[in-house]
Formats: sequence, structure tokens, C-alpha cells
Amino acid sequence: MAGREDHGSRSEPLEIVATVLLSLAVVGTAWSSYQAARWNGEQAKTATRANAVRIEAARAESESEAQTEVDVATFIQWVDATAADDQELADFYEARFRPEFTPAFEAWVDEEPFTDPDAPPTPFTMSEYRLESAAEAARLDAEAEVLSARVRTDIERATTYVLGVVMFAIVLFFAGLSTKLQGDGTRKAMLAVGAVVFVGAAIWIATRPISISFG
Repeated sequence: MAGREDHGSRSEPLEIVATVLLSLAVVGTAWSSYQAARWNGEQAKTATRANAVRIEAARAESESEAQTEVDVATFIQWVDATAADDQELADFYEARFRPEFTPAFEAWVDEEPFTDPDAPPTPFTMSEYRLESAAEAARLDAEAEVLSARVRTDIERATTYVLGVVMFAIVLFFAGLSTKLQGDGTRKAMLAVGAVVFVGAAIWIATRPISISFG
């Protein structure tokens, strides 16, 4: 009887260690699961925003292409009228140039393209030819790339916390197994492995960015 009490007394510290380790592992698992879910939510929201920006960029790009087509069409008509010495018709088309095209056209005319072989071939190669819609499309594309990079980062962070869940599950396994074993030496070994994994997981998770919602 006394031997059993001594055995129970010797095992009591191990029971306490196992209980503490199990409790800490449960907390770590809950925290890692929460953070994994939060970062998955963050990446989903960011991905939605990135897709919306890409749609806006595509719309701006389409508008830019349509505007360029209008500029090219009216310019060709002006060239034909000028080649036919129909100044009235040429003036008609020139008056209908889009405001964004006019500066490039005027700069091109100043280069005397009809007499100077080294002049730019068309106004569309001039630095003055700038489309606001094209600049907007480029800006939106750049913004979409930034958002896409953020999505990849959020996915990586979520994966990191999932790894944390796995590591804490290992701690739970070893700590729980230690409570089922009889020999103190074996129990100590299980608890030691669990403790080492827990410390590594805790340090790993503690250095990761966190996402918290107060809403």
C-alpha cells in the first residue's frame, strides 16, 4: 500500500507537468487556428479587391485602345485631306481631334514631317501623346500587382499558422500519451519531447504577424 502511495507521489509532478503542457498546447492550437482563419479571410478580401482592380484596369485599357483608334482614324482622314490639297476638309478633321491628341499632333507638325525625312513618322510616336486612360490602366495594373503580392503573403502567413496547429497537435499527442504510460522514465521522455516541440512552436508562432478583428 505504501509502495503505491510512493509511486503516486513520485508521479504527481509529472501529472502536473503534463496538465500544464496540455493546457498550453490547447491554447496554442486555438490561437494558431484563429490566426490561420483570420489570414485566410484577409487573403480572400485582398484577392477580391485585386480582382476588382484588374477589372478596372482592363476597362481603362479598353478605353485607351478605343481612344487611340479614334485618334488614328481622324488623323488618317486629315492626312488624306491634306494629300488631296483639301484644306477645308483637313481643317474639319483637325478641329475634331481629341484634346489629348492635339498637343502631339501640333508637336509633330512643328517637326515638318512632310519635308524633313528625319521627322517622326506619326504623332503617335511623340512624347506629347499621352492618354489619361492608359496612365490609369498602368496605375491600376501596378496596384493589382501589389495586392496580388499581399495575397501571396497572407496565404503564406495562414500556412504558417496551420503548421503551428500541427506542431501543437504533436505536443498534445506526446503530453496526452505521457498520462497513459506507467514508467516514469518513459513519461519523462514523452513530456520532454512534447516540451521541446512546444517551445519551438511557441517561438515560431510568437515571431509571426498577427491579425485581430475588433469588429
